[in-house]
Amino acid sequence: MKYLSFDLEATGLEQNDLIIEFACIPIDVSKKTILENLSFHRFIQCPSFDELKPKLNPWVMKNNETLIKKAHLEGESLVDFKVSFEKYLNQEKVQEFFNKEPIVLFGKSINAIDLPFLNRDLGWEFMRKYFSHRVQDVSSASYSFMDKGILPPGSESGSKLMNFLGMGEVAHTALEDAINTAKMYFKILEL
Repeated sequence: MKYLSFDLEATGLEQNDLIIEFACIPIDVSKKTILENLSFHRFIQCPSFDELKPKLNPWVMKNNETLIKKAHLEGESLVDFKVSFEKYLNQEKVQEFFNKEPIVLFGKSINAIDLPFLNRDLGWEFMRKYFSHRVQDVSSASYSFMDKGILPPGSESGSKLMNFLGMGEVAHTALEDAINTAKMYFKILEL
């Protein structure tokens, strides 16, 4: 299978939080390849850290301050992000890789956070135009691997799964997490 592995970082996990970083990269599971030359990465503009601070949870304040400041200063508007992402998706090399068919999105915990944020910010029509209604969520798939006894209990957590697979800690940067999620999946399939 071919997937578009993606990840986003946000100002939190609540309904009204904002995407501040997005990255994606095509992967081919049958060849266990990650096409780094076709990656896409953007920061998305948000209010300043000081303006957001009263609404941020402690984890975000501790771990995402630098990302929020970078998104505030260097990020593109949500409108410009949508335009640049659409240009990326329409590139001939990207279209050829996915055989000009709807793209299956791939990531960790995407059903709970990432997809609702993308549906909200990019719109239902955009998401249905470019992406399949089917996704591969490694966190959700981990339950099947745990049921089968391939993974130990608790492996649905990205950090616990990375530790179990000997890959260190979750980076919490969009492109590195998109790449690491693909690498985790390749390793799980070898178990």
